[in-house]
Amino acid sequence: MIKFPDYAPLDDAQKSQLAALVGAMDDRQITWVSGFLAGCQGGASAAPAAATDRKLTVLYGTESGNSEQLADQLFKSAKQKGFKSSLINMSESTPADLKDVGTLLVVVSTWGEGDPPEAAEDFYQQLMAGGVSLEGVEFSVCALGDTSYDQFCQTGKEVDAQLEKLGAVRVADRVDCDVDFDDSFAAWKQDVWSKLGGAASAQDESSAYSAAANELPVYDKKNPFPSEILENQLLSGALSGKETHHVEISLEGSGLTYEPGDVLAVLPRNAEDVVDSILNATGLAADTEVEVKGVGRHALSTALTVDLDITGLSRKVANAWQEVSGSDALAKLLDDSSKEAYKTWSDGRQIVDLLEAYPAKEVTAQQLVDVLRKLPLRLYSIASSPKAHPGEVHLTVSVVRYDTHDKSRKGVASTFLADDAPKGAKVSVYIHHNKNFRLPENADTPIIMVGPGTGIAPFRAFIEDRDAAGVTGDSWLFFGDQRYNEDFLYQLEWQDYLKKGSLSRIDVAFSRDQPEKVYVQDKMEEHAAELWQWLEKGGHIYVCGDASRMAKCVHETLRDVIISQGGQSTEEAEAYLSNMKKEKRYQRDVY
Repeated sequence: MIKFPDYAPLDDAQKSQLAALVGAMDDRQITWVSGFLAGCQGGASAAPAAATDRKLTVLYGTESGNSEQLADQLFKSAKQKGFKSSLINMSESTPADLKDVGTLLVVVSTWGEGDPPEAAEDFYQQLMAGGVSLEGVEFSVCALGDTSYDQFCQTGKEVDAQLEKLGAVRVADRVDCDVDFDDSFAAWKQDVWSKLGGAASAQDESSAYSAAANELPVYDKKNPFPSEILENQLLSGALSGKETHHVEISLEGSGLTYEPGDVLAVLPRNAEDVVDSILNATGLAADTEVEVKGVGRHALSTALTVDLDITGLSRKVANAWQEVSGSDALAKLLDDSSKEAYKTWSDGRQIVDLLEAYPAKEVTAQQLVDVLRKLPLRLYSIASSPKAHPGEVHLTVSVVRYDTHDKSRKGVASTFLADDAPKGAKVSVYIHHNKNFRLPENADTPIIMVGPGTGIAPFRAFIEDRDAAGVTGDSWLFFGDQRYNEDFLYQLEWQDYLKKGSLSRIDVAFSRDQPEKVYVQDKMEEHAAELWQWLEKGGHIYVCGDASRMAKCVHETLRDVIISQGGQSTEEAEAYLSNMKKEKRYQRDVY
């Protein structure tokens, strides 16, 4: 039942009629009617709701930027509804700041294996430690995650439970959102606003309609830009153990803009042989028509190619398939008492293995489609500066191919770009802004960049940008890969920048060129004294690449440098690095 705010200019009869009408509509119908009624006002903008004394804080913790974008939507909606609203990043807050917020709406993502976003780690640890009373605060949590990970939305779940434990009162149930979060977030938002006093105002919902009639198309997650591949070159040498591509993409006519540090979202397509393996495993006809949620009707083969994730095997997918197949053996494997057995079995396997190992006696094309989630986009660190390449965006792509369980596997997006996106091909993209990975505002500030492998991508953008702007501030690059002659990505460019002074220094580590393996962290340790001097001069340090091993080793090396060169204890060194993060002097783009 809709609860109208006190300031609503409606009598009781009108409220009853409107509540009955809206209650019978779905989200799409409500949005359309809102925009239509706003248009009936002759194009006048809806006035904001009358201001109230109710305070509302939107708190977010973000890794890739999704949580921040959703939090910003909530903040703007709250202001439109008359709340005294504020928008706060967990990286700039403490749990003690929440004692008098009134209403608290939290949007937080889970990163890696159940970890909080890096920038939110200090806030998270303080919150989990307790020691603050949040009595008098009402809250709700929107958790973002990825069902392909075991610890799905773990951070959001823990924050939700801890807020209640500290005395806050849950005003609306938590929602756990997968990578395709739009519908789940919209439903949660509607539930929150109904609990807090009314449905969304006409201004919130109609703005898209008024803008659509007068503005150029906006290319984003829901409407990616059909870009053209300008160049697709193999960067790695013929004898390399890796396959790395340099891909140049046109943004002409898109209106899309970016800065060094941003990422490009690519909507890939599943490979034909992978689609065929799903069709063969199920015995379904490729031309059978199916309904894809949020998309419409497609032939099954088209849906499997462009709409659906047909590789990522999660427990959620396995449970859904068990209901379709009726397999007792699969049900036993998925039982709570068999979690370790399922984890062992599923490791290295994909959806086709599930379909083959636990086949359904009868399955329809629509049942298969309903089991699968939407094909997630892939994010790539941008390897170019718009100052150096107007109207273009460049990527450095490590192509993933491997064998497990007697099958050849391949990364969906990387092999799509390598195999199916030649020069002239069209690829759907949009820009994903990353405010947590930015060059210093002061161009004279020293920068230290650590980027082994394709982690070099954003640093190519950084140096291109500084070179194009004529900046000659100190810059130090640590790069590593397997072999000097095969894997020195963009070698000639770095040598040119060194000659011009756009890059002050480069230290390289090639792990397979000598008996003992050498990595970037070893080079950092080798030059510990100079590294400490750069940090003490106010230098900013950036790390990009593998999160599971490299980024941890680099962090430990930085800590050890501070201990050995700065004469600090382990606790003091960690505090030093934590303070650098708060000052935006230690930024990481890791995956």
